[in-house]
Amino acid sequence: MVFNSLHYLIFLPVVYLMFYLAGDRARWGVLLAASFAFYSALKVPYLLVVLVMVALNTYFFGMWLDRAQGARAKRLVLYGGILTNVLVLVVLKYLPFLSENLRQLSAFLSLDYQVPAVKAFVAIGVSYYVFQAISYLFDIYLEIEQPERHFGYFLLYMAFFPKLMQGPIERAGDLLPQLKEKYTFHYDNVRYGLLLFAWGLFKKVVIADRFGIYADSVYNDVHAYHGVQLLLGTYAYAFQIYMDFSGYTDMALGSARLFNISLTQNFNSPYLATSVADFWRRWHISFSRWILDYIFKPLQMQWRNWKNWGTALALVVAFIVSGIWHGASWGFVIWGGLHGLYMACSVFYKPYQKKLYKALGVQKSPYLKVWQALVTFHLVCFAWIFFRANSLGDALYICKAAFTGPLPAFRALLVPAFDRANAYLLLAAVVVYWVGVRYSTEEKVVSLWNRSSALRWCCYNALILGLIFMRVRVDAGFIYFNF
Repeated sequence: MVFNSLHYLIFLPVVYLMFYLAGDRARWGVLLAASFAFYSALKVPYLLVVLVMVALNTYFFGMWLDRAQGARAKRLVLYGGILTNVLVLVVLKYLPFLSENLRQLSAFLSLDYQVPAVKAFVAIGVSYYVFQAISYLFDIYLEIEQPERHFGYFLLYMAFFPKLMQGPIERAGDLLPQLKEKYTFHYDNVRYGLLLFAWGLFKKVVIADRFGIYADSVYNDVHAYHGVQLLLGTYAYAFQIYMDFSGYTDMALGSARLFNISLTQNFNSPYLATSVADFWRRWHISFSRWILDYIFKPLQMQWRNWKNWGTALALVVAFIVSGIWHGASWGFVIWGGLHGLYMACSVFYKPYQKKLYKALGVQKSPYLKVWQALVTFHLVCFAWIFFRANSLGDALYICKAAFTGPLPAFRALLVPAFDRANAYLLLAAVVVYWVGVRYSTEEKVVSLWNRSSALRWCCYNALILGLIFMRVRVDAGFIYFNF
C-alpha cells in the first residue's frame, strides 16, 4: 500500500477512527495491527517475517547489552547484534550483486568454477528498519538510551506504518516516548496533519511525477539525446527525486501527526545549500545524521592521528557506505564515492576558502551565496547522473554528450512523452509550489489559520483542485521504495 493510492486514503481514516475509539491501553495494539496490515498489503509475506525477526533480534540483543558486564563483553554483544541485522540486509539486498560480480571475476580470471546465480528478493523498507535497529543498539551501548522492556511497544517502534517503508529513520529516544503518551484529541494536530499530507501528495502526483516524465524519457533512451536535452533530463531528475521523496516525507509526517506523533523532518531546502556539507545537513536528514553518528564519527576517532587525511578517508568510507545502502550497483557506489570525494576535498580546501574570497574581493558580495549554491547544485546533479542512469555506460555517455551539439529551439527541448501541455502544467505547478512553500513550516501554517476563513478556504480549495486537475494520470511509484 502506498500513500498516493485510494487504498491508503481509505485505510488512514479507518485506522484513525479505531485508534480514537480505543482506550489508551489498546491504542498501541491498534497502531501495531495497522502497521502489519499496511506492510502485508505489499503481498510479500516473508517481509513480515523479516520485520519480526529483526525486531526480535534487536530486542533481545538490547536486553543482553544492558546486562553485559565489562567493556569487552558489551562490545562483543553490540557487534553480534549489528552483524546479525546486517546479515539479513545482505541476504535480501546484496547477494545477487555479489554473485554477479564474483561470476564476472571468475570469468575474467578463467577460473574453473561457476558461481551460482542468486535471485533478487523484494526488500522494501528493510534498509530503513535495519538501520533503525542498529542505531537502537548503538544508543544502548553508549548508554544514551535504556532498552525497551515492553516488546509490543518496541515492535511498534520498529514497524510504525507512516515511517516503515521510506523513513524517516527514527531514534528510540524520539519515537518511543511519543508512542506511550496518552492520546488527547487536538484539532490543530489533525488539521495540520491533513494539510501536510495533502501538500505532500501535491508534490508527488503533480510536480515529481511530471518532472519524472521528462527524466524517464531521457534516461531510458539516453543515446537518442545529446546536449541540452541530457542536461535538462538531469535537472528534471534532480527535482523529481526531491519532490518525490520530500512529498513522501510530508505525507508520512502528516499521517503520524493525526496520532499526535511528530516524526523527524527530513528536508530543509537542500538545493539552496551553499556547500556539499550543507547539502547533507538539509537532504534526507535522519539518514545523514545516522551516517555521521554511526559511521563517520567512529572512523574519524579511530584515524584521528592521521589528522586531515584521517577525516577525509572517514568521509569517503562513510559516503561509499551511504551509496551501498541505496542499492547493490556500481552506480550507487560511484554516487556515494563522489559525495565522499567532494567532502574530502573540502577538508583541505576550507582553510584557504576565506583567503581566496578575500583575495578576489568577493567575501562580502551578495552574489557569493548564489554562486556557491549554483556550484553545489551542479556538483549534486553530476552525482545524480550515476545514481539515476540505467548502467555505467549510460552514465558515461551522458557525461560526454551533455556538452555537445548546438543550442536547440524551445520545441526541440521537449521529448515525445513530455509535450507542450505538460510544460505549461509543470510551470503552473512550480508557481503553486513557490507560493505554498512560503507556508511549509508549521509556524507559518499556524499563522495561516489566524487569517480570514475566506482566505484559508481559498487555499484549501486551490490545493484540492490542483490535486484533481493537475495530477499526472500514471501510477508512478515512489523512487525511494527501491532502497
